[in-house]
Amino acid sequence: MNNFAGSWIFFTIFPKFPLIKPRFENIIQFAPLLGIFIGYLQCVIYFLLKNNSWPIYSCTSICLASGYLITGGLHLDGLMDTFDGLYAGKEKFIKAMKDSRVGAFGVQAIIFITLIQYGSLIKIEENIIQVLPICLFWGRFSILIYLEKFNYLCYERKSTSHKEYWRGFKKESILSLGILSLIIFYYLFPFTSTFSIIQSTFLIVSGLLCSYKVPTLLGKSIGGVNGDTCGASIVLTETLMILIHAIVL
Repeated sequence: MNNFAGSWIFFTIFPKFPLIKPRFENIIQFAPLLGIFIGYLQCVIYFLLKNNSWPIYSCTSICLASGYLITGGLHLDGLMDTFDGLYAGKEKFIKAMKDSRVGAFGVQAIIFITLIQYGSLIKIEENIIQVLPICLFWGRFSILIYLEKFNYLCYERKSTSHKEYWRGFKKESILSLGILSLIIFYYLFPFTSTFSIIQSTFLIVSGLLCSYKVPTLLGKSIGGVNGDTCGASIVLTETLMILIHAIVL
């Protein structure tokens, strides 16, 4: 419970649980579960506005903004720093990421990502409650793969990393794999038609592929993993999955 409380504090802006001392160790295992929870919170906000006659464009904008607020912009900050570093080149990558100022490529990245998510969610519309929580799960599932495959890039001498407490993919992903089995069951049941089975299977395979390929490509481009690149992996994976759902559904 202390580990979950640690993930609650570290990954969101929510206050800590009373009488429970949060711990940082192994909190990464709870990130995919929190992704689902945050996704449902965003959907509640979306439908509260929609049921009170707000236009879909306003509902979608505030839905996205609420996600940024709930996470404190943690992953978006990582996305911007990562893109600044990528375009600075390998030799200046760490220096660019340490810079507190946001560069042009970081700004472009957040604009492109926000517009893609915004346009995709408008297309998804009523299906948002079936889509957004699962896409946020895939985004956070990707960092489990990321941490398993790559070594940690540290640019702060006394920084604490998830890699420091990493127990291996098998142990850290038990909870996520259990959730994944429920997602697969949700996608494939009921078996209404051959087309729906093909469609659902495609979405499952897409989720697995995106959550594997995005961190793999990032890790190879950068040469490792750190907190910022984990944030980038989360945002890029969930954005790809939202876009794929918008196209397929």
